[in-house]
Amino acid sequence: MSENRKLIKIATAGSVDDGKSTLIGRLLYDTKSLTTDKIEAIERSSKQRGYDYLDFSLATDGLVAEREQGITIDVAHIYFNTDKTNFIVADTPGHVEYTRNMVTGASTSQVAIILIDARKGVIEQTYRHFFIANLLRISHVVVAINKMDLVGYEEDVYLKIKADFDALVAKSDFTEDQITFIPVSALKGENIARQSEEMPWYVGNTLLDHLEVLEPADLEVSSLARFPVQYVIRPKTEAWHDFRGFSGMLYGGNLKVGDEVTLLPSLNTSKIKSIHYFDQEIQEAAAGSSIAITLDTEVDLSRGDMLVKSGELPTSEKRLTATICQVNNKPLRVGSKYILQHGVNRVMAKVDQIESRIHTDFTGTEEAGQLKLNDIGRVHFRLSKPIHFDSYHTNKSNGSFILIDEAEYDTVSVGFIE
Repeated sequence: MSENRKLIKIATAGSVDDGKSTLIGRLLYDTKSLTTDKIEAIERSSKQRGYDYLDFSLATDGLVAEREQGITIDVAHIYFNTDKTNFIVADTPGHVEYTRNMVTGASTSQVAIILIDARKGVIEQTYRHFFIANLLRISHVVVAINKMDLVGYEEDVYLKIKADFDALVAKSDFTEDQITFIPVSALKGENIARQSEEMPWYVGNTLLDHLEVLEPADLEVSSLARFPVQYVIRPKTEAWHDFRGFSGMLYGGNLKVGDEVTLLPSLNTSKIKSIHYFDQEIQEAAAGSSIAITLDTEVDLSRGDMLVKSGELPTSEKRLTATICQVNNKPLRVGSKYILQHGVNRVMAKVDQIESRIHTDFTGTEEAGQLKLNDIGRVHFRLSKPIHFDSYHTNKSNGSFILIDEAEYDTVSVGFIE
């Protein structure tokens, strides 16, 4: 990857036969990201199936079952690039029974592309896809109204779907949504990488042009610096005999040499003496950097502890409330105990109350005695010891966790702290 390129992470969502795999395949083809043998395989398979066009979905559906059924089942990460930007696409399934796949696949994405079949318009699954994008606080959503070739490229069809989706947006309480509508034909390549002559009434960017003008900094939520300690470095070599550094990944905001920091859970304070990035010593570290920090005082800090700027403390409590997505066949029940992994920290957690199951069509909630596979609900937990957390809304990394079954060691739930 060129160091001068931006990196944009995208999640896609669409219902059965909306053309999501075709859209991604077309992007790969138009950006010349497919190898010659892959293109030849697509041409050969398309001809064998009697198609008079290239079936670009074959470029993305990797499982045999996906190719046979013409649906996306598992999450695949697909890479392509242009002269300006590197893209990572999380190709997530749209079916309700794969809700967990979409949640996990889209959890690290900055942009969501929601496909709508121009013949069907906004349907129930569209509601769920938009709900999950809101749940994950993905503010930049591209609504790709696909298969415009099958409705005669009519502007009225586009405007009707746009109005229906705007009505859906009005139901959301997530106020940071930025919605962009683009009419496309993935099969024909209209408004994907080239401007469509069939839709002169559309004056906006093509899908690829729109994605290229996005800036990663504009897609991230500004938040406070959080540095969970992953490892204490003590080389004890001749050159680094007295070195004692704290390593990990920095989340949320920047840290620089000289910053006064508070250490959690002790609440002791110190100042950053140096910041090491691989084999360099730097003055300031940006969010997302894997670094080692030394402090100007001897302190007791170990794996699972956290370092933050003084005056910018997170919440430290033994109770929390979170929105849960159940990703395991074993139901989540009141009284169940799990290992809660929050960053590098692990504590025991007990389900205190399942307040409700949340309807993903924005129609509200209902009482629930348990949460089953793919259910999303609001749950209260009691912890064995305090953790240092933010709400997911303000800091995604420090506001999320997973629940692990203590006996079988399976991941059973993903959580977003309120």
